[in-house]
Amino acid sequence: MNFFIGCAVWAYKGWVGELYPQSTRATDFLHLYSRRFTTVEGNTTFYAVPNQETVTRWASETPPGFEFCLKLPRDITHKGLLQPNILAALNFLEVMRPLGKHLGPIFAQLPPSYPPLLLEDLTAFLEAWPRTEVPLALEVRHRAWFSEPHNSNLTELLEKLGVGRVLLDSRPIYTGDDDPQLQSERRKPKLPVQFSVTAPFSLIRFISHPNLSVNQPFMEEWVTQIQQWLQVGTRIYFFVHCPLEERSPSTARYFQKLLEQSNIAVPPLPWNNLDRPPNQLSLW
Repeated sequence: MNFFIGCAVWAYKGWVGELYPQSTRATDFLHLYSRRFTTVEGNTTFYAVPNQETVTRWASETPPGFEFCLKLPRDITHKGLLQPNILAALNFLEVMRPLGKHLGPIFAQLPPSYPPLLLEDLTAFLEAWPRTEVPLALEVRHRAWFSEPHNSNLTELLEKLGVGRVLLDSRPIYTGDDDPQLQSERRKPKLPVQFSVTAPFSLIRFISHPNLSVNQPFMEEWVTQIQQWLQVGTRIYFFVHCPLEERSPSTARYFQKLLEQSNIAVPPLPWNNLDRPPNQLSLW
């Protein structure tokens, strides 16, 4: 299976009654989520590291083929230099190992304050990661990384080490006159989109607009890109976010539909194959 699709979290109460049946308990969210989507971004580990007992439970609650793409904790990636936190990053990986085959690529999200000037520090950090055992992806947010020569330097480094580049697309939420992030606690950055693959896999974070029609041209662009990458064997993880989180599952489901309508060979969405699915989410 070379295409995975999901959202940023699984434990969202606002999905009860739509993605999840009415009266679903919070303890059942992961079990149900993993039978509707094929991956999850796992933002939870950015804020707190679970114990191994919890990680073992995650593995036992999810079906074969489902993968977690977990974010390195912010205490590792958002405290200045990365090299002093190499051991902490490796310890985090050890905690995640009970996921076994459910463990997808780990990704490191660097803050806007981490500039290309620290390329040597970044290189040492990436080289220390056991990349042949567990794939690693990187998301940069300092704007200078997207200009030359820094963009080319970063691409060369990632390709050399086989580290994936997280592709963040926040264009939909910055399209039009309205600002769908007004009620959001954390705003997504407005950065150029990098349509480049630096490893055998790619993580795409699509920050969708609550109004599906605003997303349409950007999703069609991604359909074309994904088709090209899948044809050469790239493994794709596509995550749908939304400032109004209630809309994320329906937008992900709609994107799956676009892929299928374009005759792209992607696995069926488990959500669509449920014998008695919950009421379909509104697409608008």
